[in-house]
Amino acid sequence: MPVTIRNDHKEVLYQFEDQYLQEHFNTPQLVETDHQIDIACGQARFREMHFDGFIMGYGSMEVKQRLHVQSNDALRLIGLHFMLQGEITSSLEGVASNLVTSSLQHNIVYNPFSEEHLRIEQQPDMKVFGLSFCTNKFIELAANNGPVLDKYAEQVEKRQPVYLKKGHRITPRMMQVIDEISHCHFTGGLKKLFLQSKAIELLALQCEQIEQESLRGTTGPGKVSKTDEERIYHARDLLLANAQAPLSLSELARKAGINEFKLKNGFRKVFDNTVFGYLSDYRLEQARQLIREGRLSFTEIAGELGYSSLQHFSHSFRKKFGISPREVKHGI
Repeated sequence: MPVTIRNDHKEVLYQFEDQYLQEHFNTPQLVETDHQIDIACGQARFREMHFDGFIMGYGSMEVKQRLHVQSNDALRLIGLHFMLQGEITSSLEGVASNLVTSSLQHNIVYNPFSEEHLRIEQQPDMKVFGLSFCTNKFIELAANNGPVLDKYAEQVEKRQPVYLKKGHRITPRMMQVIDEISHCHFTGGLKKLFLQSKAIELLALQCEQIEQESLRGTTGPGKVSKTDEERIYHARDLLLANAQAPLSLSELARKAGINEFKLKNGFRKVFDNTVFGYLSDYRLEQARQLIREGRLSFTEIAGELGYSSLQHFSHSFRKKFGISPREVKHGI
């Protein structure tokens, strides 16, 4: 997929010219490739895996200045994008503009046109996961499998765009599936079978969430106003920015410009979680990643993420994931 990265002055910082045909990704063999980019404006490290029309990738980026990324993909994949940490703004040529996907949000995108633009602000540690399907594979999986997938399959067949107008919440189960894919210990044919099953599960989880949210309706007394929703997203960003020393609800509400009652009730409606339940999930996902990296001790991780004691951290970790930090460290 040809990609060009520019700065605010439209100067070209990086170009990638390779263009792939669908046959490249439809091979029955599991192909795994590591990508690394080290340039003045930032660094990126990704692992990509593909087979039978499934494409998965995950990695991290350090962005040292605002970047403008233009891609031109004649292949036109159907992509599920999961922003584990960070934020990205995308525009689909002739379809939609300023689609924001923030930390712990996901989106699904099919662009019948080839051009896409991304704006990435300066940020020290982005973490992303992507799952894409070739059109033939997606239609095969989606047809006659529920109202959301049926609708998307029809749109893809008719070359009509598919996207969510705003990012949806990554659920704990989605995060668990992503972690299982990223740390798969199988090899050979078993790994391919495992990855296929997890890719289908992730697609099902995403569409189930979209279907449930659509059934709630877009009107009525329980609806969060657009203004309050924007303030709640701002409160979420403040919450995560102060994860080590969490703000009180009253401080959070005041800084976000919303009253405490609306914050508590609106937060649950927007994110299907309490304010501090959301923070707890975020901190524990961060902890799991730090354990995997192996640079810090458990005590250091607990302190860095704001836990009052190692015992409290270990108890919370086991309650959420069903295993101890030590078991994660040793790959059990």
